[in-house]
Amino acid sequence: MSTTATVQDRPVAPKANTLELVQQSWIYRFLLFPIGQMLIFIAGATILLTVIAYAIAIAFPAPNPNIDLVTQINRQLPGMIISGVSIGFVYSMIALGYTLVYGVLQFINFAHSELFMVGSATGFVVMKALEDNGVLKEWNPILMILFMLVCAMTVSGILAMLMERIAYRPLRGAPRLVPLITAIGISFFLIDFVRAGFAITRNEFNLTYPVRSLEMFATPVRVAIGETTVNVRTTSIMIIISAVIMLVILNYIVNGTKLGRGIRAVAQDQTMSGLLGVNVNLMISLTFLIGGAFGGAAGMLFGMNVGTITPYVGFLPGLKAFTAAVLGGIGNITGALLGGLTIGIVEAFLNGVLVYYPALGQRYTDILTFSVLILILIFRPTGILGKRVDEKV
Repeated sequence: MSTTATVQDRPVAPKANTLELVQQSWIYRFLLFPIGQMLIFIAGATILLTVIAYAIAIAFPAPNPNIDLVTQINRQLPGMIISGVSIGFVYSMIALGYTLVYGVLQFINFAHSELFMVGSATGFVVMKALEDNGVLKEWNPILMILFMLVCAMTVSGILAMLMERIAYRPLRGAPRLVPLITAIGISFFLIDFVRAGFAITRNEFNLTYPVRSLEMFATPVRVAIGETTVNVRTTSIMIIISAVIMLVILNYIVNGTKLGRGIRAVAQDQTMSGLLGVNVNLMISLTFLIGGAFGGAAGMLFGMNVGTITPYVGFLPGLKAFTAAVLGGIGNITGALLGGLTIGIVEAFLNGVLVYYPALGQRYTDILTFSVLILILIFRPTGILGKRVDEKV
């Protein structure tokens, strides 16, 4: 009997179906999937909060005389969604800095909010310099925004690397409370340093972006949604587009490049990564660089949106971004995105509804926003996408 196998006897590898091929493609993994996640997060949070807003309006239809809350929500709903998404992306970009550093070093860099502030100050300096030299209106607005983004990301990213090299690296083996206190000290130092710098050079530290001198930013975009016309600020559109592009790029860097594999390896086990040839110090420095650059970009976009900034502008957005990182699951990049969008949309909806209740008003927005965080963490202490991590003893 022959022992030679026939063609029919040979095992044939199963062919991948069309869905598997699409899921394995570069476009799906690094473009369609992350953008799809963002859209699902935004749609889910918007639908839930819309239902809650209308439930409040039906339960308390007339908080003020001559005001029908259902009618007001009908008019303001598109604007609230756009505002919430834009500020939510800002929180997400800041939260990514917190979560990247925590994922690698298990350490909360509370000076990250000041990297956000430095980015906003850098954007102001660049835009003001263009105006003072009489070339602001001659520049293409898109090229100007890209140039300002690159400057803000560069300054904040390099500052984050210096911060890690000078202040945090020598304390890497110290108890966790020591670098935490150091981060708070760096935060106060950067605030006072920037304040002193602008006080000396400009004799003021209330810095107003010259956005109103540009027609593109001074004129809102009118969008017709049914019978409602919404005035959308150009800066809000700019924030959403810029944030989506940068978040897609970050997803590719972390999940599709050799650098990303090195960062993930160091986050999983520093000692083993070093034994396998990964430059641990370089990976940690680059993590700070990426996180700081995203914080600087968020600061510059935020500054253009609000118009006026101060050296103290980083505190509240930084606190909310840290809240977003915890809400999504600290150390989880997708969780930081989800948490930031959730906080931003909740904040926008509360601002739109509470303004009609004189006993409360918008000053209660932050209280109720943080109450949402507390309620979620009571039932899920690790955050929405966080996982339980057991330390080896």
